[in-house]
Amino acid sequence: PKPGITRSVQYALRKRGIEPPDADQLEPFIGPPLAQSFRERLGFDAAEAKRAVDDYREYFSRQGLYENSVYDGIPALLRELRESGRCLCLATSKPTVFAERILEHFDLARHFDLVVGSHLDGTRVAKAEIVATALAGIGGEAASHAVMVGDREHDVHGARSNGIDSIAVTYGYGTREELQASSPTSLATSVGELRRLLLAV
Repeated sequence: PKPGITRSVQYALRKRGIEPPDADQLEPFIGPPLAQSFRERLGFDAAEAKRAVDDYREYFSRQGLYENSVYDGIPALLRELRESGRCLCLATSKPTVFAERILEHFDLARHFDLVVGSHLDGTRVAKAEIVATALAGIGGEAASHAVMVGDREHDVHGARSNGIDSIAVTYGYGTREELQASSPTSLATSVGELRRLLLAV
């Protein structure tokens, strides 16, 4: 998601007359709630962060959400997990409406039983709450055996807050140091390794 997210941040900053950093410097915006990132990384107060998120979404909803690429091997893994009877749910800090559009655009929506994201009004942005909503949505045995897969510390913390295992993947946007410090249940360095971990349970 790097091109779409970083270009959306750059767009929001230019609208406030701020010359934005390059895309690499904006990678920390990938994963955490946006308003939190604008506050913590750029020093915006709550009101300005909210306006920046609105401007970010101006670009993202029109163009940025399609400026993504799918990791090699992920469509095949999702298909294999579905065929093995697994229940798949997307738990993301992105607004649900954007997450659903992205999945449809890349022909991935058919693999998922449920998509849970944040609300456009700025609520339900904490990963722990998003994971809790997802678990309640799938319910039963699927929820009791759930594992969270993610590439940032927020994913690991969200899983732990809900008493489920986590697999941190190092091929995403969180550093290995960040992920190890968050103490995930397992660490996967490739899609192949992720596949072995998921299909072993």
